Amino acid sequence: MVDVSWWLFIVASVLLIVTPGQDMILVMSRSIAQGPGAGVATAAGVSVGLVGHTVLATLGLGAILRTSEWLFLVLKLVGAAYLVYLGIQLLRTRQQALAVHAGAPRSLGRLFFDGAMSNVSNPKIAVFYFAFLPQFVQPGAAHPTVSVFALGLVFAALTFVVKGPVGLGAGLLSAWLRARPRVLTGLYRGSGAVLLGLGLKLAFERRS
Repeated sequence: MVDVSWWLFIVASVLLIVTPGQDMILVMSRSIAQGPGAGVATAAGVSVGLVGHTVLATLGLGAILRTSEWLFLVLKLVGAAYLVYLGIQLLRTRQQALAVHAGAPRSLGRLFFDGAMSNVSNPKIAVFYFAFLPQFVQPGAAHPTVSVFALGLVFAALTFVVKGPVGLGAGLLSAWLRARPRVLTGLYRGSGAVLLGLGLKLAFERRS
């Protein structure tokens, strides 16, 4: 029922997932700020956001985004605004605020939401899914829509398999980093600058 080139798909997917991007920065920054659980929760949210894109790609939203200029623009600006918001939050971090931040962390639910929202609000991922997933469906597949859906779910699962341990590893360093507030503040601001830059890049990026 699912006719896909699994090995080729898995290799290509892992290579894409390990490439640093906004999701990796978000997972690492949350993990360093609040520990391993926060990183894993954020990574889980990122993966669930990809499940949302899987459903949208299966329903054909990727094609709509390619043909509807205004819908693409709206979703792009929403995604860019959210990245800029997250980036500014990290840039505003002060050394004296680190202890307060550690005492009043974000809930795991909020961290999960941040991870999911960072993906759901990015129309480039919807277009990427629509362009990427069908390449691995076997020609003449009996149920190509089901195959695309299965590929999207596997891509989301692989994302968690890769980024969950990244969040866990970064979180294990959080205690060491909190004992060195200057280093931690620098990491916060560096991550914030990257997220801010990614948000601005998304906002001004033209459609291909």
